[in-house]
Amino acid sequence: MAVGLFTAPIFYMIGTADFLHSFFSTIVYRLEDSDWGSRFPVLMNELFIDGITHTQSEAALQELAVIKKELAGLSPDQVIWDIEDLSKQPPWGVDIAHTITNLSNYFVTSDGKQLITVFETALNTSISTQRPLIIRSM
Repeated sequence: MAVGLFTAPIFYMIGTADFLHSFFSTIVYRLEDSDWGSRFPVLMNELFIDGITHTQSEAALQELAVIKKELAGLSPDQVIWDIEDLSKQPPWGVDIAHTITNLSNYFVTSDGKQLITVFETALNTSISTQRPLIIRSM
């Protein structure tokens, strides 16, 4: 089942739920010391659980900028596929494109876009349209 970010009427495709969960798992394990939402509460708690209002999207963008910068300092082999089971590995293992050089560009959507860029676009759309942003399954 595919998931994406939705701010009416626009749906931004991400990919599988496992793939999106890996993005959040990597953030919590590598950047939040395994304490979910401790540093990035808007993205990790609000958006992940219930979605955010357009007024929260600016704070989410600020959190995302920090996440992007910090993930850029981590190598691709530090990805976390599942925070609940650290032994799990991505289905593709270590067979990744040569263009993936760090964790900020590791996550590529099912339609070939950088996941962080998709988040930035969706958050900016939420702000400009004054609509909430949620994670939605298709």
